[in-house]
Amino acid sequence: MTEFNVLAIDPNEVDASKQFVRSLKETGFAILKNHPITPGEIDAMYGVWADFFADDSKTDFAPKDGAQNGYFGFKSENAKGAQHKDLKEFFHVYQNASVPPSVEEVTRSFHSKMLDMGRLLLSWLDQESPKEVKDGLSEALTSMIDGSEANLLRIIHYPPLDESVEAGEVRAAAHEDINLITLLVTGSEPGLQAQDIEGNWHDVPCQAGYITVNSGDMLAKATKGHYRSTPHRVINPPKQENRSRYSMPLFVHPRPEVKLDEQTAGEFLDERLREIGLK
Repeated sequence: MTEFNVLAIDPNEVDASKQFVRSLKETGFAILKNHPITPGEIDAMYGVWADFFADDSKTDFAPKDGAQNGYFGFKSENAKGAQHKDLKEFFHVYQNASVPPSVEEVTRSFHSKMLDMGRLLLSWLDQESPKEVKDGLSEALTSMIDGSEANLLRIIHYPPLDESVEAGEVRAAAHEDINLITLLVTGSEPGLQAQDIEGNWHDVPCQAGYITVNSGDMLAKATKGHYRSTPHRVINPPKQENRSRYSMPLFVHPRPEVKLDEQTAGEFLDERLREIGLK
């Protein structure tokens, strides 16, 4: 298994926007380095959330009345079309929904900074995409997220695997993200893989200080496939590396009424949540 050959882009470089858009178009992925999220902030996030997942009181934060914010237990979700539930538990953080007091300060700051990065990247797409792509949008990509309360920071814990794991069960089965773009600071352990346009799987670099960005289904729909939604997965670790893995993707979402194509973002999100078992 080879690493995905994607250039690590410095946002401060003069041609960073062009590099980013080219990488996203050619591979569905891009990698950022020298970004504003510090190693200390990332370590703080992993620390407070590791403590949260280790505490039995986490179940007190389970969603109520069909809500999408809060704690989702082990094997809550499956990839679209997958036979098995993913081997993970996770917490959904939204800008205007409550979070546990123990994680509040660091999580709000992290969420805000990541969302600022997401807005910058969408502005690059607005700036550098071909005219016919921009003309086909119902509104600019940056405008699509104005006032959106759906930008989801998902804190994921993949526990160590035990003997109860069945054949075919994996940490995260191959899937595409629902949203416009996803920003992911490097996970605490390797395991993330991406699929290229020829169907080959590649290890995504697990280097401290990187933010990996991939395009999702909503961007593919809104741009009529100009930017493909990139399949990716998290494989099970070898025995010598069988320990907890933490991951913190930010899923950048439009307002629900935004038209993607014949569907609104809200209609499409509802459809996909049902397909993956979260509704």
